[in-house]
Amino acid sequence: MPWPILNVNTIRREFVTKALMKGASFSALCREHGISRKTGYKWRQRALADGLSRLAEHSRRPKASPRQLDEVTVCTLIRFKLRHPAWGPKKIRQLYARQFQPVPSLSSCQRVLTKAGLVLARRRRTKPVIGRISLGAVARAPNEVWTVDFKGWWRTADGQRCEPLTVRDAFSRYVLAARTLVQANTAGVRAEFERLFQTYGLPQVIKSDNGAPFATTTAPLGLSRLSAWWLALGIELDRSRPAHPQDNGAHERLHRDIAVELSRHVQSDLTAQQAALDLWRQEFNQERPHEALGGRCPVEFYRPSPRRLPAGPVLLDYGPGFYPRKINPNGTLKWQNHCFLVSTALAGWHVGLRYLNHDCLEVWFNHLLLGQLELSSARFLRAASRPQEAVNLPA
Repeated sequence: MPWPILNVNTIRREFVTKALMKGASFSALCREHGISRKTGYKWRQRALADGLSRLAEHSRRPKASPRQLDEVTVCTLIRFKLRHPAWGPKKIRQLYARQFQPVPSLSSCQRVLTKAGLVLARRRRTKPVIGRISLGAVARAPNEVWTVDFKGWWRTADGQRCEPLTVRDAFSRYVLAARTLVQANTAGVRAEFERLFQTYGLPQVIKSDNGAPFATTTAPLGLSRLSAWWLALGIELDRSRPAHPQDNGAHERLHRDIAVELSRHVQSDLTAQQAALDLWRQEFNQERPHEALGGRCPVEFYRPSPRRLPAGPVLLDYGPGFYPRKINPNGTLKWQNHCFLVSTALAGWHVGLRYLNHDCLEVWFNHLLLGQLELSSARFLRAASRPQEAVNLPA
């Protein structure tokens, strides 16, 4: 014999049936079903008024909403949104406030536009976690922090892809470069930085995002060939958090200026587009007043760095207690007849090995601990990601 199927409505009908029986103890029935007398009276009254078949839970939505947005307000908000599809609820509400009163709340505007299908949920980008290097450096003088990124690309009139590399000094806001590269790879970006270092000297810190060619997820601490070269030159690395462009917000603001003033006015080819970038950069540095600089221009604050680019090959000296070993082109190093795979990003550079104990050696690149060599298993173990604390650079 199958077990009887009980649900809330069945239990309520059973309770009401017993409660309506002559001589039944109402208090005892409430205790038996684990409800208060007030709830019991509610269900008995509902059964008498509507019948046993109407004991299901009623909607708690109020029958009247005096403060609910009227149809005219809803249609006006939707009309403003259709007129400005790129604007969010906050701007739509401000636009409404210029013409009408009273003004609905921001949450009401958001709800109306969402129900109308005019607001798309923001897709959260997930990126693999790498050993992120973060200083949180604050620039207090020129060349203490340079920021770098690629402006979002557009096509010129002849169909060529234009994706300028932009470099700026964080203190003076001086735009050091706005260059369209034929190839936006490591070689092309390194050649541009060699030109910048020869012209302006070396900064103390370069701040970038976690994209190529500034970083890679396949190497210890996210080091790429480009960032390894920066480290060898004595330049600290500072990376923003993945999918957090606000960490480099001033540079993103620079890109918005380029989008407004240049990318919407497409040139005939890359040569003409670069000429337009050069004119814009000159105006930005030498003519445009900046509110953060008290209405003055970046050229009034910027001075080249006294640190110069070395003329010859860069040699890393690890000092006493370290054993220097060169990383082979395939990304490996040899130690006691064993090959350890470290990273191809460090190919050609020397790392420093230092004994931690009889079975383990630390692997350093310049002043960064990359990981450890475990001799018993012949494995290279990457260092855990430990972002450094925020620092203020000396003036």
